[in-house]
Parts: sequence; C-alpha cells; structure tokens
Amino acid sequence: MTTRGRARSQQWFERAQQSLVEGVNSPSRGAAVFRGGPVVLERGRGSHVWDADENEYIDFMMSFGALIHGHAHPELVEVVSQAIAEGSHFAAATSAEVEAAERFRRMVPSAEVVRFANTGSEATMLALRLARAHTGRTKFLKFEGHYHGWYDPYLLNGHSHPPEQLGPPENPTKIPDSEGIPAATFADVVLAPWNDIAALKSTMRQHGRELAAVITEPIMANMGCIPPREGYLQRLRELTRDYGVLLILDEVVTGFRYGPGGCQEYYGIQPDISTFGKALGAGFPIGAVAGPRSILDRMRWGDNMVLHYGTFNGHRLTMKVVTANLDLLSQDGNVAYRKLHATGDSAITGLRDIFRRRKIKANVQGFGPMFQIYFTERDAIQDYRDYCKYVDTARYSRFVHALLERGIYMTPSNGLHWIISTAHTEADVAALLEAADQSCAELA
Repeated sequence: MTTRGRARSQQWFERAQQSLVEGVNSPSRGAAVFRGGPVVLERGRGSHVWDADENEYIDFMMSFGALIHGHAHPELVEVVSQAIAEGSHFAAATSAEVEAAERFRRMVPSAEVVRFANTGSEATMLALRLARAHTGRTKFLKFEGHYHGWYDPYLLNGHSHPPEQLGPPENPTKIPDSEGIPAATFADVVLAPWNDIAALKSTMRQHGRELAAVITEPIMANMGCIPPREGYLQRLRELTRDYGVLLILDEVVTGFRYGPGGCQEYYGIQPDISTFGKALGAGFPIGAVAGPRSILDRMRWGDNMVLHYGTFNGHRLTMKVVTANLDLLSQDGNVAYRKLHATGDSAITGLRDIFRRRKIKANVQGFGPMFQIYFTERDAIQDYRDYCKYVDTARYSRFVHALLERGIYMTPSNGLHWIISTAHTEADVAALLEAADQSCAELA
C-alpha cells in the first residue's frame, strides 16, 4: 500500500497550530516526532486506519497500546452505543463499576480490591501516595529511563540524554524531564540504573530503610522494549521485602497485554501495589490501582485517610467497555493471548530475517504483543544507558518514515514500541515485512 501524499494532513496541521500548542495535545504526536508534521487520522477499523487524504495504513501503534482489540471492534461499538443511550455517566455508584471490578479481580491474582481512575498517570500518583501512607516513609526509588506518568516526582531521567550527562551508574545525575518543578520535589527520589542486580543491592543497602516504595515497569517500555534480565524482577521482589519496602509494579503499558494477569503473572511476581491503564480501557481513558485490602483500604473515609477524588472515576460508559473488553480477552480459554503472542512473534522473526539478509545492524527486541527495533552494533539493549549510548534513533526515524510511505502506521519515536492487537492478522504481518524489506533497501 503506497500512500499518495498527505496534503490534507498538512492543511489540518497548519490550522491546528492556530488553536493548539504545537498543533497537538501531546508532544509525542506532533512535528517533534513526525517529520513535516503528523499524519492526521480520520477513522479506523480493525487493524487499519485512514488519514485525511484517504491513505490507508496498517496500524502498529494502536494508540500507544490502548487498542488491544484494534479499532471499532463490533462488540465494543455495540456496548458503547447502548451505554451512551442510557446515560454515559452519573458520578454515582453504578452496577457497571461492580461488574468491571469483578472481571478485573478474576484476571489479576494480586488484586484483592481495585480502585479505578482515569489515566495511568493518576494511577501511579495514587500508588505512591498509598505506599507513603502505609509505610510512614517518604522516599521512593525509581529507575533511569522508566516513565510513570507526568506527576512531578516521577519526571526524572525519562528522556534520552548524551552519555556524558548521565553521571556514574552508582550515583546518576538527576535530570528533570520538565521545567516548572521545584528542585525540592526530587529530594525524596532515589535514582538507580535498572536491570542491574549488583547496583540494586548497593542502592538498597544505602537507602532501603528510608524507602516507602520501589516503582518499576516489568518490561522497560519507555526506551522501546527492554525485557528484564533473567531473575531480575524476582530479586527485586526479594530485596524490597527484606527492607520493608513496597513494590509498585507499573503495568500501565504491559497490563492485560502479555497475559490475563499482565507481566506479574507472566514473570511470577507478587507486587504490593499494581497500576494499570491503556489496554484495560480498549481505547477509553482508564487507570486502575490494585492490591491487598490492607493497603488500599487506607482510602476508606475517615481520619488518616488517603484521599482520592475524581468526578470521572468509574465512568459508567468506560466501565461497560472494560467489562466487555475483559470478557473478550478471557473467552475460549484465553485464546486472544495465544493469538497476540503468535502474531507478534511472527512479525519479530520476519523482521530479524530481513535485517540479517540485508546485512543491516539492527536488533528486534521483545516478544509477542510488544517489541521495538534498534539500529545498533550491540547484541542487545539492556538498559537506559545502553539506549543513550548505542541506539541510532535518527536512523530508526528515517526507517519509520519510509514505512509510512508504504502504508505502515507507526510512531518514528524509538522510545516507544510496536503493538500487536487481536485485530492484526498474518496478512498484516506479511504487508509489514514487505514494506520493511523495501524500506531497508532505501536505507542502504
């Protein structure tokens, strides 16, 4: 599928800049990422999307992972149509939120109870507040390169920087990701490299008794797709228990993607608190915090409570979608997950073959429903510092722009990742591989 130019997308982008900052509502969508301006999308169905110029693409971005069933899934469309006709939201108790919570608990073993919010950022904010209240401690550990939303204390070292700016691994330089945050905000943040057990042990010996929590992505998804080294998450779980520190597993990206119980089920990890978003809502705004009653019951009304308000928490229409989404994922013995893994692994294997045949130094990292391509001489990218030092992000951007011209929709940002939905088919994979082969020839 060769695109025919994007004149109307450019016109919409020029018009948008008159009313929207940078012409978009999130910088990951705009000209900072897309050369010449974004592709303006108008509609989607299944695994395909169409832009303002009627160019058709196979979508491998899937709303940054939110669209676990692709676009306009017929069953979800029917649920939404009925729910909105009955009244989309009441900001009151509803049976819809009960049913959604029941489905959630059935799929996530660590979820004794759940609290719904509206975004992943809200969920991770609440998780940290709960951890601080539960432990009576204020400091927490976050890892270099991990992104946990745009809450002030989390906004450290989430972007790539020149290696000389990073400081030594044993004492990383704190680099804020945003202006407008007082330096004092980061006084309670301990920063450490990820995927390094020796560094983790050293950090815990130094700070463990001060920490309320350690927060981590189970798979590092903010620098593409970096799986944990074998045994790393298990050792992290042991060390946090040894020091009385709560483990917050941020599954906003990975939750309901790798298996019914997310990565915690896949890797056999029992976190103290988990956060979810993206795939849980199947395209609708959602966040969730889950864990034991002993921690989450601190939100009960009364003295010394952990406050969590939200007019749109448990939004009725979204709760209806969540229930239908989780039913789709779990039906027929979780066949959806077998399909997600098989389709993704087929794409990964095919891409690796193309790079090998074309003699292009590139890694395709990840497995199943999420992966990323790194143009690098390295055999593997293991952490944030590897990404900053060894990944040719400019070449990746050129590669993706070449794919866009061939009908493959993906973000040119190397720090994000390729997403497989239940709507993707082997025909989609074949089209991706053909376009990738042609794009590699163009790169060479």
